[in-house]
Amino acid sequence: MAIHEILKMGDSRLLKKASPVEITQISTPEIQSIIQDLKETMTAANGAGLAAPQIGIDLQIVVFGFEKSSRYPDAEPVPQTILINPVITPLSSELEEGWEGCLSVPGLRGIVPRYHKIRYQGLDEHGQLIDREASGFHARVVQHECDHLFGYLFPMRVTDFTRFGFTEILFPNLS
Repeated sequence: MAIHEILKMGDSRLLKKASPVEITQISTPEIQSIIQDLKETMTAANGAGLAAPQIGIDLQIVVFGFEKSSRYPDAEPVPQTILINPVITPLSSELEEGWEGCLSVPGLRGIVPRYHKIRYQGLDEHGQLIDREASGFHARVVQHECDHLFGYLFPMRVTDFTRFGFTEILFPNLS
């Protein structure tokens, strides 16, 4: 298992659509190792989530979740999840604006509109179906991480650049 370097905005690999994982491959040592590396890298970087393309792996795998986040101190807990080949379905047209940052865009935060309530489906690390509804910050994290699988970084979702800036100015008490 290894902690990987996280690719930064400007790396063209972050703009590609990731390939789905074959269901028969989920239990292989290769995929299980990627999942473990994603979890360890996310933890080492103090992230709320991480997608395989962020460590240079062209597969539809994301990890997310935390009990408490120093990057998002007011956020409610999000269940620790490994999500493979995700599908997101908005459950209403209501959008909610919120601050986002990204391990691939260090030092910047922006206000991003996201669906307030979603259903997300996919497979877990054992190939079992995940089918959940989420709202608020949980829904935001899922949408943010899954964006990475389709070549989107949060600045591409910012609609008002007057509400976009450097982390240390906007949130001086965060590390």
